[in-house]
Amino acid sequence: MLIQVLYFGSLREELGRAGESLAVPEGSRIIDAWHALNPDQPWPDNILCALNQDYVKSVALLHDGDELAFFPPVTGG
Repeated sequence: MLIQVLYFGSLREELGRAGESLAVPEGSRIIDAWHALNPDQPWPDNILCALNQDYVKSVALLHDGDELAFFPPVTGG
């Protein structure tokens, strides 16, 4: 299965890339994709994940052609 991965905000700056494609095996979850793409980075605290433009939890299953986006936590005043 092939998915598209996008990074936004400070995650994009920290990782040094805006997005990439990833081949994942059947049964992969969002957190699995993160670790495959960022093996030296721990799972960030309070990261937001969107799968096909809907917010989901890190255990959501991935499917062929999905668009996965990672957003840093949003703070405000």
